[in-house]
Amino acid sequence: LHSGCQIAVSPDTKCFAVDWLGVEVTRATLGIIGMGSIGYKVAQRARAFNMRILYHNRNRRRKEEEEAVGSHYCEKMEDLLQQSDFVMLVVNLTPETHKLIGRKELGLMKSTATLINISRGAVIDQDALVEALQNKVIRAAALDVTYPEPLPRDHPLLKLNNIIITPHIGTATAQAIHMMAEEAIANMLAVLNGQPIPSEVFPK
Repeated sequence: LHSGCQIAVSPDTKCFAVDWLGVEVTRATLGIIGMGSIGYKVAQRARAFNMRILYHNRNRRRKEEEEAVGSHYCEKMEDLLQQSDFVMLVVNLTPETHKLIGRKELGLMKSTATLINISRGAVIDQDALVEALQNKVIRAAALDVTYPEPLPRDHPLLKLNNIIITPHIGTATAQAIHMMAEEAIANMLAVLNGQPIPSEVFPK
């Protein structure tokens, strides 16, 4: 998408190269790190592309949930990293997940793999990611989150052509914001009326 857009809008473009090829998603292997409610919804959507779905999570999901999306559990994150064509991070940022993906983990990934982060920027060691993208340790990255947000304008990630960065817009639709507001109001009304909280966050 990134380089294709540049080709399409460049004033120097006179024709499109027939050998300029992307990577197939259908039947590719998607590794989801963090199979909570969001990660599971990603798996549901990925199944429509006949993707092979691997996941790593603190707790294994029920067998029927795995079967519903055709997912396979990887007890070790390393196994997922080595097998996946696309690795998606869908974890909360905690002391345990801070810089969860660093030089070692990037080195385990396929050289043809793409790393996708829709969780929090600090889940990835960005210095290690810059190095991996520059040296073609992995093929590409797509980040909806960084640290800080936005990145300093001279940050090396902004100078690479094998990365797509979006400004933390995973929930930035009018409909999603409206639903989030409704959910917050429902929670507040429940508290005020002494009722169970619909979206209560339970302490760990």
